[in-house]
Amino acid sequence: MAKNLLIVESPAKAKTIEGYLGKDFLVKSSFGHIRDLAKGDDAIDVNNNFAQKYEVPDDKRAVVSELKKLAKEAETVWLASDEDREGEAISWHLLQALNLDESKTKRIVFHEITKPAILKAIDNPRGIDYGLVYAQQARRVLDRLVGFELSPILWKKVKPSLSAGRVQSVAVRLIVEREREINHFKAEAQFKITALFSTDGKKGNLKAELPQRFKTAEEGEQFLKDCLGADFKVNGLEVKPAKRTPAPPFTTSTLQQEASRKLGFSVSRTMQIAQRLYEAGKITYMRTDSVNLSDTALSAAENEIKTAYGSQYHHHRKYKTKTTGAQEAHEAIRPTYFNDHTIDGEPAERRLYELIWKRAIASQMSDAAFERTNVKIGVSTRQEEFQAQGEVLKFDGFLKVYMESRDEEDANDDENTSILPPLSVNQPLELLEMIAAERFSRPSARYTEASLVKKLEELGIGRPSTYAPTISTIQKRGYVIKEDRDGKQRNYQLLTLKDGKIEKKIESETYGNEKAKLFPSDIGALVNDFLVQYFDKVVDYNFTATVEKEFDEIAHGMKEWTEMIRSFYNPFHQDVENTIKTADRVRADRDLGLDPESGKRVSVRIGRYGPFVQIGESDDEEKPKYASLKAGQMIETITLDEALELFRLPKKVGVFEDKEMTVAIGRFGPYIRHNNAFYSLTKEDDPFTIDEARAIELILAKREKDANKLIKAFDEDENVKVLNGRWGPYIAFGKQNVKIPKGTDPASLTFEQCKELADKDASADKSKTRKAPAKTTAAKATTVKKAPAKKTTTKKSSK
Repeated sequence: MAKNLLIVESPAKAKTIEGYLGKDFLVKSSFGHIRDLAKGDDAIDVNNNFAQKYEVPDDKRAVVSELKKLAKEAETVWLASDEDREGEAISWHLLQALNLDESKTKRIVFHEITKPAILKAIDNPRGIDYGLVYAQQARRVLDRLVGFELSPILWKKVKPSLSAGRVQSVAVRLIVEREREINHFKAEAQFKITALFSTDGKKGNLKAELPQRFKTAEEGEQFLKDCLGADFKVNGLEVKPAKRTPAPPFTTSTLQQEASRKLGFSVSRTMQIAQRLYEAGKITYMRTDSVNLSDTALSAAENEIKTAYGSQYHHHRKYKTKTTGAQEAHEAIRPTYFNDHTIDGEPAERRLYELIWKRAIASQMSDAAFERTNVKIGVSTRQEEFQAQGEVLKFDGFLKVYMESRDEEDANDDENTSILPPLSVNQPLELLEMIAAERFSRPSARYTEASLVKKLEELGIGRPSTYAPTISTIQKRGYVIKEDRDGKQRNYQLLTLKDGKIEKKIESETYGNEKAKLFPSDIGALVNDFLVQYFDKVVDYNFTATVEKEFDEIAHGMKEWTEMIRSFYNPFHQDVENTIKTADRVRADRDLGLDPESGKRVSVRIGRYGPFVQIGESDDEEKPKYASLKAGQMIETITLDEALELFRLPKKVGVFEDKEMTVAIGRFGPYIRHNNAFYSLTKEDDPFTIDEARAIELILAKREKDANKLIKAFDEDENVKVLNGRWGPYIAFGKQNVKIPKGTDPASLTFEQCKELADKDASADKSKTRKAPAKTTAAKATTVKKAPAKKTTTKKSSK
């Protein structure tokens, strides 16, 4: 047995590290957290200084049992969980759950999984950093208290089965408020004037724009009229040097944002892939809010830049983070080895690695140098001047490797830089075409996952480890929906001056097209309004940011965690009790008006399966009519006309094989009903406009797919079939799906063979059930051993 037992969080990491340490070390994984707060209301004793009761979940008992046995046999136990607060808490839980002797237990941390880094950590062990443990504990306790006390109120006052979380509720509020801002936005029209000039017919054309906007079509048309027969010339020509500086290397937040913009990854997917890259030793630790690079990394980057691109491309930089509470001792996310421009592996891992490599290497490269030219063009009949801008790249610098993307709200559509033809002051220009186009102001952009992370970071809400789970949670709870939505059509006026004539046209454009945007659901908006009304402090942006700062202070030994929790909990609990007594149950409905045909009341409300419109009352003699809302429609914005439109379904769309085809919308979306069979519409099909030909096409396509799925049917029992499935052929024996043994031809199976395989499969399932250990009603729970008392000094964490 090895003298040293080293415990890490993940098995992938364990395998890599064991190869570095040799036979004296046995490296095992805890598979993440081995304990959590016990289930139920007694996990936190609010009357006993918030003492916690922890339990080992059923799925971790075997892991804990094995680690306990190995720890007893080892001379020294090394706790090597991740270097953030969550990792420190895991080490502390291991210390307690395994009953480790602290004098024989050493805590080590490392930022990258390389042999030098691991050996350096072994040479510099420390004890448990209780400041970090208390900070994690405070967050966990606070979030549990908020969730356990708020959720039951939501069940009683809003809707059953709802839940609330501290940071998640703030994220939902941001999305709800942005949606309402967009819904209340009134677009204002202005006329934008652009012109295309010829220099001398050979050296290219020049596109320019009038900086001013005109509010009416009449003003725009008058400008064009004034330009009939006018002379145009270059009034001014200004050439200035310009430069562009690279962005700093990635933090958790900026990696999530850029991977979303450049690669289309969700925040959670980015973190999953980054975790694998870290555990494989490809990148440094991926949960960080620092933009620092170590001296070793700076030296390695310099060597690689000079080798790959030349000395002129290197520029030594040290960045300082602007994020409040960031831990400067950490490093930014970077490749472990800068000479590895790419890696082998899955495409997603390779793409994310290359993004990290490019960003880190570019941060140590020279500025890009430009020559920027601003041109002013005079009109003989008007005082206004057209402007054009162009730039010439003189030295690419860091742009040879990487350019940062921008969020939609940061982009400037009016920016128009290009390569300009040779020009001189007073040079006459010939007008080829002038356009006055009606343009509309736009509301703030809806949040993407990336821009929501950016906003949370700007507000100081959450930390690197919380962004991904926060955004995943609000979607899983159904408070927020991430989806694409088609834009709408609108007309705009277009006036064109060409060949001495002004032509007027009405054109159409699509606007408001959304790609992977975050929309609040009706229930998300309802819960948000309730929390804002009764628990405004919990969802207040400044208060939530202050709580994060207090966690940081606890981590640095500057604040006692129980005092921080008490100052929050006492007034919060009082609000809970007052709300239970005084708050009315939330009405999740809205009157829209009267149905012009029946004269009955039309209302919209939330039901078991989502929002729907109802015509009539439940106590009417005639049963009410119901229709589900379409994607993108919300209770608070749907109009009476839009609601009545929903009752155009179900509708008959034609006849096929002497049977009527009916289109309707059900719980799982729009469908065609034909001869008691159901055929789903595709995302591209509009149930309100689908015609007979398209309906028949969908029916035939589904039949063909089903025919290809069926390998064999049996006269003995119509419920037994051999089918092609997603993972290969299988037997559908009633409601039982049965694997087909390897080497067996599915088409040759007889009914008796199918029955025999089904019986064996059922027997095997029963055998597994008998052998499985009986689950206890509650996992083994333990009350926390009191951590050592903290010294009165405010010594900062070694982190």
